[in-house]
Amino acid sequence: MENSWLLLALLYGAAIALISKIVVGRYRTARKLPPGPKPWPIIGNLNLLGPLPHRSLHLLSQKYGEIMLLKFGKFPVVIASSPKMAEQFLKVHDANFASRPALAAGKYISYDYSDVSFSPYSPYWRETRKIFMMEVLNAKKLDSFEQIRVEERRCLISRLQSLSRKPVVLRDELKRCNLSTICRILFRDKYFGESEEEKSIVDMHELREIVNEWLLLSGAFNIGDWIPWLNFLDLQGYVKRMKALRKKMDKFYDYVIDDHLAKRGGEKDYAKKDFVDVLLQIAEDPNAEVKLTRDCVKALITNLLVGGTDASASAVEWAINEILKQPSIIEKAKAELNRVIGRNRWVEESDFTQLPYIDAIIIETFRLRPLGTLLAPRYAIHDCNVAGYDILKGTTIIVSPWTIQRDPNLWDAPEEFVPERFIGRDIDMSGSNFTLLPFGSGRRRCVGYNLGLKTVRTTLANLLHGFELKLVEGMRPQDICMDEQYGLSTHPKHPLSIILKPTLPAHLY
Repeated sequence: MENSWLLLALLYGAAIALISKIVVGRYRTARKLPPGPKPWPIIGNLNLLGPLPHRSLHLLSQKYGEIMLLKFGKFPVVIASSPKMAEQFLKVHDANFASRPALAAGKYISYDYSDVSFSPYSPYWRETRKIFMMEVLNAKKLDSFEQIRVEERRCLISRLQSLSRKPVVLRDELKRCNLSTICRILFRDKYFGESEEEKSIVDMHELREIVNEWLLLSGAFNIGDWIPWLNFLDLQGYVKRMKALRKKMDKFYDYVIDDHLAKRGGEKDYAKKDFVDVLLQIAEDPNAEVKLTRDCVKALITNLLVGGTDASASAVEWAINEILKQPSIIEKAKAELNRVIGRNRWVEESDFTQLPYIDAIIIETFRLRPLGTLLAPRYAIHDCNVAGYDILKGTTIIVSPWTIQRDPNLWDAPEEFVPERFIGRDIDMSGSNFTLLPFGSGRRRCVGYNLGLKTVRTTLANLLHGFELKLVEGMRPQDICMDEQYGLSTHPKHPLSIILKPTLPAHLY
C-alpha cells in the first residue's frame, strides 16, 4: 500500500514538473529578450570579461548593440551602452532599477549592505542618503566647510613648493590633501599621523591603503558572486582580502567612535558636533526615522571617507596626464588664469564662473577618462519592459559611460583629448545629460558630486596657476602611460612622477 502511494506521488510530481516545463518554455518563447552572446554552461559569459571589464563590454556592445543581455554564471546581466538606453534605466524606469545586487563587497566591507553605495533600495537607504545631504553635502554645509578646504589646499601648495625641482608622485600628494580635508570635515580631527612623533591609531599610509583596497575590492568581479556554489573556494582571494580589510576598518572606526563618545558634551555643544557625533546621536534616538547600529555608522563614514579621498584626486591625476601630453593645452589654460586671476593671488572656488577653459579641461577629462567606467550595478525590483525588451525581476543592470562617452556618433574624434569641444556649451554633469555621466543619474547618482567638482576645479587650477609642470628628465609626452587600473573608481595604472617649479609665492594664498 505504501509503495502504491509512493508511486502515485512520484507520478504526480513528474506530471507537475512536465506541465511546469511546458508552461515556462512557452513563456520564455513569448518573451523578447535583448540580444547577446550565447552563454556557456555554469560560467555563462564570464569567460568574455578581461582584466578591464569596461573594455571587454565595450567590444561586445559593438557587436550586439546598445542593449545587450549576458549571463554572469546563472544570473542575467543587461548592459546599456547608449544615451537612449541609459535614460531608460536611469530615468524612465529609475524606480524599478534603483536597487543593488547582493555582492560580497556589500556584505564584508560595507557592513552587510549598510552604506549608501551597496544598500538595497529601501526606507533605510532613503533616510541615510537624506542624512548625507542634510549634514555634509548640501550647499550650505559645503560652504561652511570652505575654510577647511582652503587651509588644506594651502598645506598642499606649501608642501609642493618645498619639493620644488624634485620628482613628485602627484597622486600621493593629492590623496594626502583630500584625506586630511575629509577627515576634518567628518571627524573634526585627522585621527592619523604623518610622522613617527604623531601618536595615532593609523598612519597616513595605512589609511590611504584602506581607501585604495576598498575601491579595488568594491569594483572587482568576484566569481563567487555569480557562481555561488564556488564561493567557498574564494578562487581569486577577494573574500579573504575583504575580511582582512574589514578588520583594519573596524580598528580605525572603533577608535574614532569611542573617542567621540568619550568627548561628548551636552546639548549646548551641538553646534560643534561633527558628522560622527550626528550619527551617534541618531543611533541613540528611539524616535529616529532610521535605526543605526555601530556597524551602520562605520558603513556611512566609509562612503564619505572613500569618496572624499579618491575620486577628485584621480580626476586631477587623469587631467594632468592628459595635458602633459599636449603642452599647448597648458599654455591656453595659463593664459586664461593670468588674464582672469592675475599674478597677485591664487585661485578660489568663486572664480570658476570666469574660467571656461579650465572647466572645459575638467569636463573633457570626465568624458574621456570617466572614474566610473561602468556605473555601479543596479538591480531589477520587478519585471519590466524597456524599449520593447523584457527585463526580468532580479536582472543586474550595468550602464557603460565608457562606451557612451567614446561613441563616434555622439562625439567628434572621441578618442582624442579636446577641451575645446566644450567651450561655449552649457553642459550639465548632474545626471540629466545622458551623453555624459561622470556622477551617474537618477536615485543612485553620486551624492557628493558638488564637493568633488569644487575640489577638482580649485586643485587643478592652482596647480596650473602656481607651478610649471614638467616631466622628469628623459621622459617625453608620448611616454606617459595611460593604462588603467580597474576598480569602482578607475585610476591611471602607473602613477606619474613630475617636476613642479613654483611660479607664484605661497604667501599670497
